Amino acid sequence: MANPTLTKKDRREAARLQAAALRAKQEAAEKRNKMVMWAILGVAIVALVGVAIFLALRGDGRDRAPETDSSIALADVANVPSTATDDGGIMVGPNGAATSTPVEGVPTLGVYLDYMCPICGQFEEQNLDAINAMVEASEVNFVLHPVAILDRMSRDTGFSTRSAAIAVWVADRSPENFLAFHEQLFKEQPQENTYGLTNKEMADIALSVLVPQEVVDGIADGTAVDTFAQWVASSTAAAVSNDALVSEDQPFGTPLVAIDGQRSPVNWTTPGALKEAVNAAAIADASADGSGN
Repeated sequence: MANPTLTKKDRREAARLQAAALRAKQEAAEKRNKMVMWAILGVAIVALVGVAIFLALRGDGRDRAPETDSSIALADVANVPSTATDDGGIMVGPNGAATSTPVEGVPTLGVYLDYMCPICGQFEEQNLDAINAMVEASEVNFVLHPVAILDRMSRDTGFSTRSAAIAVWVADRSPENFLAFHEQLFKEQPQENTYGLTNKEMADIALSVLVPQEVVDGIADGTAVDTFAQWVASSTAAAVSNDALVSEDQPFGTPLVAIDGQRSPVNWTTPGALKEAVNAAAIADASADGSGN
């Protein structure tokens, strides 16, 4: 009830002052709320920027695809594995060691593989024992060509290039462990459309097959990829443009089998087919040598 001693003017002034006080209180509350909101937003922005910087520096825990130039000719690559063949392969000698010394007078079996290719894993499982037996019997020169045609299947991590570069790093720095590493890499092969394996994970694989620690360290810290990624890119480019391996009817794909440098139609899924193809090439080579005498 209004105070009867106040005049109408006084009551109106009191009401105005009360309204002004309430409005000032509301404005102060709104100001505090805005300050709190901007403070929270500022913290969120700082946190997001921090996360972005962290991810940029750490690569979200994944290795990134190395920068390479496929237009650089294989012959012009600066860093070449010491055991590499001129056409971008690694020859495998007795006991699974990478070698640069071929057996004279026998066919050369070249196999082009991508470590992300699931069918290449099947090839390995079905044929590697038979190939190793031929190598141990000095019946064939076996050349592995680690190529990178499936980088797109590893979510920007360049797994095909990185794994091939690491494989040839082992061939260069620890040749006696090359085939063992190659085999284990396929046994732990990642699925397509995943990030693939990290360099550290591949270093652990190398260590598991007795690759020396100093060589393993070069895998884990990225030195292996930095050293041989360009060789992989250039050897891959040479393979996919090689008329002896590709045609309009037969584009390049992995696994690809070549005998004496020519793409072979052999059905490698048939047991014994590879050995028969190698034996046929040996007979053909011997016949050609005989006719030239």
